[in-house]
Amino acid sequence: MNINSFLGSKKLSNFFWKTYRENPQNLETESHRLLHRSGFITQVSSGIFSFLPVGWRSIEKIKHIIKQEMNLSGALEINMPVIQSSDLWKKSGRLDTFIPPLAKFNDRRDNEMIVAPTHEETVTDMVSKNVNSYRDLPFTLYQIQTKYREEPRPRGGLLRVREFEMKDAYSFDKDLEGLDVSYKKMIAAYQKIFERCSTDVVIVDADSGAIGGKESNEFIMLADSGEDVVLISEDKKYAANVEKAIFRKNEYNTEISSKMELIETVGIKTIKSLQQALNIPDYQILKTVIYKYDSNFVGCVIRGDYDINETKLRNYLRATYLEPASEKEVLELGLIPGFLSPYKISNLDFIYDESVKMGPGNFVIGANILDKHLKNIDLDRDLVISKVIDIAEAKEGYLASNGSVLTAKRGIEVGHVFKLGDAYSKKMNANFSNNEGADQKILMGCYGIGVGRLLAACIEANKTDDSMNLPISISPFSIYLAALQTDDKEVMEISEKIFSEISKIGLDILFDDRSVQPGVKFNDSDLLSLPYKIVISRRNLEKGMIEIEDRDNAKKMQLPYAETIEFFKNISKDI
Repeated sequence: MNINSFLGSKKLSNFFWKTYRENPQNLETESHRLLHRSGFITQVSSGIFSFLPVGWRSIEKIKHIIKQEMNLSGALEINMPVIQSSDLWKKSGRLDTFIPPLAKFNDRRDNEMIVAPTHEETVTDMVSKNVNSYRDLPFTLYQIQTKYREEPRPRGGLLRVREFEMKDAYSFDKDLEGLDVSYKKMIAAYQKIFERCSTDVVIVDADSGAIGGKESNEFIMLADSGEDVVLISEDKKYAANVEKAIFRKNEYNTEISSKMELIETVGIKTIKSLQQALNIPDYQILKTVIYKYDSNFVGCVIRGDYDINETKLRNYLRATYLEPASEKEVLELGLIPGFLSPYKISNLDFIYDESVKMGPGNFVIGANILDKHLKNIDLDRDLVISKVIDIAEAKEGYLASNGSVLTAKRGIEVGHVFKLGDAYSKKMNANFSNNEGADQKILMGCYGIGVGRLLAACIEANKTDDSMNLPISISPFSIYLAALQTDDKEVMEISEKIFSEISKIGLDILFDDRSVQPGVKFNDSDLLSLPYKIVISRRNLEKGMIEIEDRDNAKKMQLPYAETIEFFKNISKDI
C-alpha cells in the first residue's frame, strides 16, 4: 500500500480544516505565513506548534520518504526516549556545555532528567551495552523522534523552533575506512530523500557545532529567506558554510625592514581611519582583537584586509563560548582599546592568522599607548609569534583554493551529517574487541534531518504569491475535487463517482463537498495549491465534460469522464 492509499482520501464536510485571511504574528518568512493561512499549523507558544490534519499529512509523507530511503540504505529503525538521565550527559561532558542550554527537571525521585535535544548519548549507551566484537560491526541505527531545544530566538515558523521532529541516524564502524563508507552511504540516501521532495540542495563543508566530531557537511537549500550564508565557487567545485569556509589569501613581497617608529595617531582607532591618515593599504596594518572565552582571555592578530572568523577561533580553543572582550575588560588587562597590539605584552597569549606571515612586512600596529601606533614592525624582530593558524573569515569575491571566485548565497539547512569518530565512544566506553582480542573504540557517524524544517524549506523553494505549491510527493493531497453545485443531483453523483474511482488507483483526493459559494472553494483550493484540481459543475456536465487543472504545467483541460479516469491512472503510474 502506498502512502496516499494509507492516508486515504477525505471529504471536507467531515474534515477538520480551516483557512485564514490574516497573517500570523511575528511573521518573518513566507513559509510561516502560508503554513498558517493554509491551516497546516497552529502556534501553542513561542517556537512550539501543533500540526493540524492537513499539515500532518505532508509530515507523514516526508517521513515515509525518509524511512524508505533509510531502509534501502541498510539502516535499522529504533526508538529512543525523549526524557534521558543527566548521567549520560555527564559521561559525554555535555551536561553544562551544550548550546543552547539543556532543558532539565528533577523527577519525583529527585533524579535530574534531560529533555533530549539530540540522542548521541543515548544511542552510544545502547550500543556500548550490546556490542562486544568486531563481528557485531558495522551497522547504522535511525529513528524519527521528538527533540526539544531552548532556542533563544525561535523564528520563521517551522524553520527555527524549540520542539521538533527529527530523523537522526548513527553509524557504528570498526575503522576509518568503514566510517567513510557509512558516511558516503548516508550522503547518497540524503540526496535521494531531497530529490524525492523536489528540493535542490548544495552539499557544503560545515562546522560541527554542539554535536562535535572531526568532519561535517550540511545540505543547504538555496533560498533568500535562509539564515545560513554559504560560499560557492563559480566552478561549483567548492562549497562551504561561511563559518567553515577557507580561501586563498593574498600574498605580498616582504619589504626590507626599517627602524621601528612610534607615531602620533590622536583619535585614530579604526583600520580605515589609520589607512587614510598614513596613506597605506589596509593589508599593511595588523588588527588586534581581545576575546573572552570560558574563564580566559586571548588576543588575536590578523592582517587589516581580513576579519576574524569567530567559529574557527572557538573551535581551535575548544571553547564553550566566545565573545569579544568589553572595553572595561580590555582596560583591566592593562591594554588600551583602539590602540591594541601584542607588542611587549607578556600577560596574554596571542594567536596569529596565517595572513600576517604572507607579507608585506613593515606593519603598523597599536602601541598599547593612548593615541599612538608603531610603524615599521618586523615580525621576527619585534614580535614573538608562536601560534599561527587560519582564523580569517571568507567572503564573497575571495578566491577558493583552486582560484575560482567565491559567491555568497543564502540558504536553509535541511540536513547535517557528521563524522564523530570516537568523540562519544571514548567518553562513554563504547568498545569492541578486534580480531586480535584487543579493545578498540567504536567509530561513529551522526546524520540528521529536521522533518518540519524540510517541509518549510520545500515551501520556500516552491511558493508563488499566495500558493505553497508543494510537489505531489509531499503535498497533503494529490487532488482537490470541487463540486460547485452540491444541490444538483448529477453534479454530486459524478463527483462521488470520481472520488471513489480515483481513490482506488492510489491517488488521495480532498473532496470539497461543502455547501458554500464557489468562490470560497476556489480561494481555499488556490491557497492549498494541490498539484491537480478537478471541478465538477452543472455547466460543464451539460457539455459532457469535466474540468481538470494541472498546476505544475499551468494547464487547464476539459475531458469526458472516461478520459478523466484514464488521465489520473497515468499520473498514478508515473508516481
